[in-house]
Amino acid sequence: MTLKEATLKSLDEIKGLANYIDVCNHIIEKGYYDFGDSKTPPSTVSAILGDFIRNGDTRVKRIKNESGSYSYYLTINEPDIDIVALSGGTETETVPIKLQKTKVKTYYERDLHKLLSSYLKNTKVYSKTIFHEQSKSGTDNNQIWTHPDMVGIKFLSLQTKVSQSFLKSINRVDTFKISSYEIKKEINSDSELKKAYFQAVSNSSWANYGYLVAFEISDSLSDEMERLNQSFGIGIIELNANPYQSKILYPSRYRELEFKTIDKLCKINKEFEQFIEQVDKLMTASDRYYKSTEKELNEFCDSYLENDTEIEEYCREKNIPIPIDEKVE
Repeated sequence: MTLKEATLKSLDEIKGLANYIDVCNHIIEKGYYDFGDSKTPPSTVSAILGDFIRNGDTRVKRIKNESGSYSYYLTINEPDIDIVALSGGTETETVPIKLQKTKVKTYYERDLHKLLSSYLKNTKVYSKTIFHEQSKSGTDNNQIWTHPDMVGIKFLSLQTKVSQSFLKSINRVDTFKISSYEIKKEINSDSELKKAYFQAVSNSSWANYGYLVAFEISDSLSDEMERLNQSFGIGIIELNANPYQSKILYPSRYRELEFKTIDKLCKINKEFEQFIEQVDKLMTASDRYYKSTEKELNEFCDSYLENDTEIEEYCREKNIPIPIDEKVE
């Protein structure tokens, strides 16, 4: 489950008033969410609780304690909570945070690639995962600042063969657009947003369009996302469990291809080189071989989910959370 789902479930099971530390303890003790190597799980939970209030989510309410801190509860549990406590009692007692490792079934970041490839295929973009660990010096952590997680290409659709041939003869670069994608599971804080965004800036500098893609993004970050987008031009996509409901929150700004970086990526990563090679083959294919070459590119690129049944089965298999109101029928 996502951190939001774990927070709601914990508040429901706690029943009464709870501050962010109480909720964090409950999530960890029950194993509802894996905080990984995070050193500040309570702060993350506090931000999530604050998002419910700031976004006007009617499922969660809070009261201000005499100390100035807040206690939270589920609206549906309000009838069962002491009215005296709701009038502004003291902060609930807390215990030290337990940061033991928990074994929680969760999904991996790369499980999201198939959702993104399905979304992109629906917009006629061919996409391919680039495995940075297969590059020369692939174990170097700095590779994440060079390699995109996925690349995609969309071809200009012209109605006649004459116009297609004419444009190719003038400038082949104008017949396609290449995009780069940096993918994250969740972005819950300002620091997480900046790190992910500038990673996308770094490894998308060569492409026509660059995007940061995340499965869950805190609503409280909208102003900062807009500022970053206006300043640096990297677009932001919110990926949905049903990929066809994914949204471009902020568009990417067009740039000319940067061939020196493309050449560098071709030298250090065989899959990226093969992707560029497949694109070139399709661009130079004669009419006689165009369909077979297009099929070859499609088979080389990432597979995708073709219908709602496949989407739901895949999400269940990979433990990707599907919100109740967004489950595919």
